[in-house]
Amino acid sequence: MTIVHPLIDADELQERLGEVLVLDARWQLGRDDGREQYLAGHIPGAVFVDVEAELSRHGEPHEGRHPLPSDATLAEAARRWGMRQGLPVVVYDDHRMLAASRLWWALRRAGVTDVRVLDGGWQAWLAAGGEVQAGDVEPVTGDIVLGAPGDEGIIDTSGAATWPDHGVLVDVRAAERYRGETELIDPVAGHVPGARNLPIGDLLTPDGRFRSASEILDAFAQVGADGDAPVAAYCGSGITAAQFALAGALVGREVTVYPGSWSTWSNTPDRPVATGAD
Repeated sequence: MTIVHPLIDADELQERLGEVLVLDARWQLGRDDGREQYLAGHIPGAVFVDVEAELSRHGEPHEGRHPLPSDATLAEAARRWGMRQGLPVVVYDDHRMLAASRLWWALRRAGVTDVRVLDGGWQAWLAAGGEVQAGDVEPVTGDIVLGAPGDEGIIDTSGAATWPDHGVLVDVRAAERYRGETELIDPVAGHVPGARNLPIGDLLTPDGRFRSASEILDAFAQVGADGDAPVAAYCGSGITAAQFALAGALVGREVTVYPGSWSTWSNTPDRPVATGAD
């Protein structure tokens, strides 16, 4: 099984338009205008993906803010987006590749090998002089058959609690949230005991692209994620942790994701909370 490089730049995408299925996953926490932004202008032929409705589901507080959809739900959505067997896929968003990374990770878990993230997203496309199309795109229903990964590549809250006993658990939120100095979203401030902090922003350039492989490897090494120990990651609700998994793929490191992340941990009674810089 050949897996393509996880990223594509805007120039290459311009050359390959018409040969790939482009998915627009515009989304930001606290905003609900992703579709409106898409309709105002998107990469030609791009199909809109609803992160809240198609890449997550509504659950109870202890399941976190963005529980994973069922395997069947994701497969149905993928066909609705027009995904076909053998058709390469490119995904993008307009906010530092967060939602696009979640989509990339979801499709990779389901067995899609030729899926790539547009490095730098929508802004990179505009900066490269890419054409803009307005309005909706209604694709022909696809024939893709996704795998059913179930619990493959993920851990639950119990798994996160014990992970530091045998591996490296990385908290990719901002340092002040990790230390417990501030928490504006979840009910408790702090981090999972034993977790190490590597803010995802440290892996990105100021214009929202991934840093070089050597810089990413150096950052992984600073938290002990450069050896043979298994690596798992969490964030606030499982979106940014998927981006850390993408960063891992760029440097050949497999990353297990805790989808519930801090939004689940902090809503689970009797779970211990650590503060400060461990």
